[in-house]
Amino acid sequence: MAFSTRRGGWGNSLLPSTTASSSSPSSTTKSKFSRKPRRRLALRDFIFANFFTIGLAASLFFFFLVVLRYGVPKPITSHFKSRNPTRIVKPRKPISRKPVLVDSGGATVDITTKDLYDRIEFLDEDGGAWKQGWKVTYKGNEWDSEKLKIFVVPHSHNDPGWKLTVEEYYERQSRHILDTIVDTLSKDPRRKFIWEEMSYLERWWRDASDSKKESFVNLVKNGQLEIVGGGWVMNDEANSHYFAIIEQITEGNMWLNDTIGVVPKNSWAIDPFGYSPTMAYLLRRMGFENMLIQRTHYELKKELALHKNLEYIWRQSWDAEETTDIFVHMMPFYSYDIPHTCGPEPAICCQFDFARMRGFMYELCPWGEHPVETNQENVKERAFKLLDQYRKKSVLYRTNTLLVPLGDDFRYISIDEAEAQFRNYQLLFDYVNSNPSLNAEAKFGTLEDYFRTLREEADRVNFSHPGEVGSGQVGGFPSLSGDFFTYADRQKDYWSGYYVSRPFFKAVDRVLEETLRATDMMMALLLGYCQRANCEKLPVGFSYKLTAARRNLALFQHHDGVTGTAKDHVVLDYGTRMHTSLQDLQFFMSKAIEVLLKIRHEKFDQNPSMFEPAQVRSKYDVQPVYKTVIAREGTYQSVVFFNPSEQTREEVVMVVVNKPDITVVDSNWTCIESQIYPELQHDKSKFFTGRHRVYWKASIPALGLQTYYIANGFVGCEKAKPAKLKFFSKSGSFPCPTPYSCSKVKDDIVQIHNRHQTLTFDVKTGLLQKVIYKDGSQNVVGEEISMYSSWGSGAYLFKPTGDAQPIIKSGGQIVISEGHLMREVYSYPHTEWEKSPISHSTRLYNGENTIQEFLIEKEYHVELLRDEFNDREIITRYKTDTDSKRIFYSDLNGFQMSRRETYDKIPVQGNYYPMPSHAFIQGSNGKRFSVLSRQSLGVASLKDGWLEIMLDRRLLRDDGRGLGQGVTDNRAINLVFHILVEANISSTSNPVSNPLPLNPSLLSHCIGSHLNYPLHAFISKKPQDISIRPPLRSFSPLAAPLPCDLHIVSFKVPRPLKYSQQPVGDPRFVLILRRRNWDSSYCRKGRSQCTSVADEPVNLFYIFKELSVLNAKATSLNLLHEDTEMLGYTEQFGDVAQEGHVYISPMEIQAYKLDLRPQQ
Repeated sequence: MAFSTRRGGWGNSLLPSTTASSSSPSSTTKSKFSRKPRRRLALRDFIFANFFTIGLAASLFFFFLVVLRYGVPKPITSHFKSRNPTRIVKPRKPISRKPVLVDSGGATVDITTKDLYDRIEFLDEDGGAWKQGWKVTYKGNEWDSEKLKIFVVPHSHNDPGWKLTVEEYYERQSRHILDTIVDTLSKDPRRKFIWEEMSYLERWWRDASDSKKESFVNLVKNGQLEIVGGGWVMNDEANSHYFAIIEQITEGNMWLNDTIGVVPKNSWAIDPFGYSPTMAYLLRRMGFENMLIQRTHYELKKELALHKNLEYIWRQSWDAEETTDIFVHMMPFYSYDIPHTCGPEPAICCQFDFARMRGFMYELCPWGEHPVETNQENVKERAFKLLDQYRKKSVLYRTNTLLVPLGDDFRYISIDEAEAQFRNYQLLFDYVNSNPSLNAEAKFGTLEDYFRTLREEADRVNFSHPGEVGSGQVGGFPSLSGDFFTYADRQKDYWSGYYVSRPFFKAVDRVLEETLRATDMMMALLLGYCQRANCEKLPVGFSYKLTAARRNLALFQHHDGVTGTAKDHVVLDYGTRMHTSLQDLQFFMSKAIEVLLKIRHEKFDQNPSMFEPAQVRSKYDVQPVYKTVIAREGTYQSVVFFNPSEQTREEVVMVVVNKPDITVVDSNWTCIESQIYPELQHDKSKFFTGRHRVYWKASIPALGLQTYYIANGFVGCEKAKPAKLKFFSKSGSFPCPTPYSCSKVKDDIVQIHNRHQTLTFDVKTGLLQKVIYKDGSQNVVGEEISMYSSWGSGAYLFKPTGDAQPIIKSGGQIVISEGHLMREVYSYPHTEWEKSPISHSTRLYNGENTIQEFLIEKEYHVELLRDEFNDREIITRYKTDTDSKRIFYSDLNGFQMSRRETYDKIPVQGNYYPMPSHAFIQGSNGKRFSVLSRQSLGVASLKDGWLEIMLDRRLLRDDGRGLGQGVTDNRAINLVFHILVEANISSTSNPVSNPLPLNPSLLSHCIGSHLNYPLHAFISKKPQDISIRPPLRSFSPLAAPLPCDLHIVSFKVPRPLKYSQQPVGDPRFVLILRRRNWDSSYCRKGRSQCTSVADEPVNLFYIFKELSVLNAKATSLNLLHEDTEMLGYTEQFGDVAQEGHVYISPMEIQAYKLDLRPQQ
């Protein structure tokens, strides 16, 4: 159970060799970094002291300046009294500052994480009792002018799945914890608590009695119980895509607001394994004011603590105007459990975890000294010992307001446990508070209590360091930009393994995400164009399953879900939930297209669907299989494509057919050129499945539908052209399938080409060597497939033994296909194993006006299914001739790029970073090599010009972080990359000298969007006689395609269950837009049919055909705030209701509520 052996907790703690003696509260030992006595601002003191003696005329000018800069002065009294926790604080407007990096448009900040990495030596020095720090001391007079205000914050960390499934945890622990919270807090108004995960609260709410619910609401309203974060889960920040993060937070926040009537404003993220600035941005745009984080590299914590920078303003790297600023508290020590939260000495703090007293279920303190009941005889000694830890922790921060979490995984499970904590701590607080000479006041508190008091103190006392940029949002703290990957918790153990663990389910996560997004769009379009109640039946009736799908996606964003760090049976539970939702969504889409194409009108919800998805999964843990179009003589079958993009898609598409003698026609029954190619499989004894893939170039309108027909016996059209096949096989034999012509490769190299590029392969290994362009220039690619041997790796950690070793030997089998639309090299390589763990295809496309022409498609089929691959981690490595200087760029959550630099002072595993969707290297000449992925993986650049991506990992051992197992439940998986090589068309930034992240090109953005949001194909279930020709079947809802850098993040009905109950005219629809930031030194038009970018505003009122947009209003990303200034947006964002103009700056995401009504 999570409470007995916890991840990274005290059981694996950094035990000091000897217990350091604690200083007494009155100690006057000189601190290594002593706190200066607090003093008031001189100007403010002068004004208060001399207000009546300075004449009104003489003082007016100076007083005006003070008010303008600092706000209305507050009386100097105690600010520690509890206030109404539901008050709304409006942040100050940003102060204009002259940016240092004007040319590159970057933020001006005091600290970057790159600077920290450059400065830290990563020596892993033993700090004594605080092993990862130093011996913390204080003088004793630090609290003479401003007493120490201590907030002890009780909490219980409830993983929605880890070692047990979410339902098992709920039944065994979480439901009892929530019962306990209500009962124990109701006994004493001084008691406080915080709760984070809405997945458990919603589940409890369904079971709770009315009186329990009423008590819960009252505790929230009176400030005893705070909901922090309020997302469905506490999401991972490395693998999760920003779309899924928005969805999971919004789902939790909206449920909370609808049910209890509160909206969170403080985020609590104690357990994600590293932190992304994307999260800070999204939270800021959702109306959050403060964040708390914990799991960052221990050397970074030490460096920040040395300079009292553990609390800072997190600013996005592109933000020169301070509009993204959000306040952050970073916890200073090893873990969030009680031994590592009261102060720097865990052996002492553990003595104040009263649930570890004998008689409870938890293990005793591993340091040998255990907690004892507090009574009148020992309270003084115990209070002094605890206060000493509080004071030592306090001197790591700037203010005299201190936060002390009090909890652990699944704590407060019983009344007895909760009472032990509350009873003993209240006795200690009473003693401290009754002795004014201690200059301290301690109490239970919430995050809101802490952050409110801290901000009030920061308003009164100037904590800024000399020359500090800080922020106009909260004065007195440094500003910081960057991310906190890769996390290390101790002894150079880097948590980079979870970037890749369970890659199969990381892929399913993205498929569910893009299917949910497409389904939302279809539902919104159905309801938008609906003119009578009958047509609401299908979408409204499906609302329950749509909500379930959104919650299943949200659940998997949990930091033990998408990370791949749960027990096998828990992974099965996550996978089954996602599989069920995928089937539900696809079923709805297959019926929705009938309505949108006007095939059926009345009672369509009662009839079986005429269509089925082109790709289906028979089980939760198998690859999708293409449905076969059965092309009988004299019949045709319909293929309908839905385009979830905001631009028209010109794309080479593919479906699988049972016979090669077919013809493709469009919805006007116009002939379409097509290509036929035998379907291959990962089986060296039988390459061909007996089925065929037919390719043709399709055109599908933005957010629209287009129909094509696969016909057999259609007179007047040319049949699909068979590809020409070449092969290389060590045995020399090759079964040539009908009706293809086959020949044997005789050279040592083989090439495929389209009109833009030629690819060269080594025949003996089947690996890509170089790319040659039509102007004669070329780039070395140097593809390599290798494996790490990793005896210390586990679900979380990557700990390789030496470098990765190539596994491909000479003598594999190759099939080369040459057609007019698609050309491919398929390789089943020769390895030391009888059955290769990998096979791969490399494809080039021909298709005028398609972006596919410019990319190289790589598809790797990986099977680490047998014990012979235990403790192996397989990678693909591209050894290019780009002089990248070991600097590369990887994305954060599919939202922004981060600059990465490979350091010799940290091991290989520390130089691996998350790659949710994109990575690239760039040379000094501007040549850029990019790899785009449709799922999250791990990436590194260990040598100049190299880019390597880990594909899968099979690990026998547990890595000591609490999971208690390895990762051996591997599934066969297909991983698809799109590789893009670009040359700049104008001067570009030097990656070495520019510390800021570079942006993708516009073409790269478009390729990534097509990869992550593919066309959805549906096939008619029954063939039709070729003599029966239906009318034109297409659907095109947009008045015109949107600009190429404007992306529809989401178009949906956020409350489908309540759609029918909402008054007509209420904004029942939501449109969320993102403006991509792209590197203009590369091709502006994106080499595609891009006609415009969003430099000019888009008018929301005229986006749709035959739909009126009514009551448009700007809102927060969680759809719960309409004060856009509070969210940090420009004033123009809030003016949409008047003129309908959408002004959106690069990198911004903006949400709009609106109503849609068919035009009469």
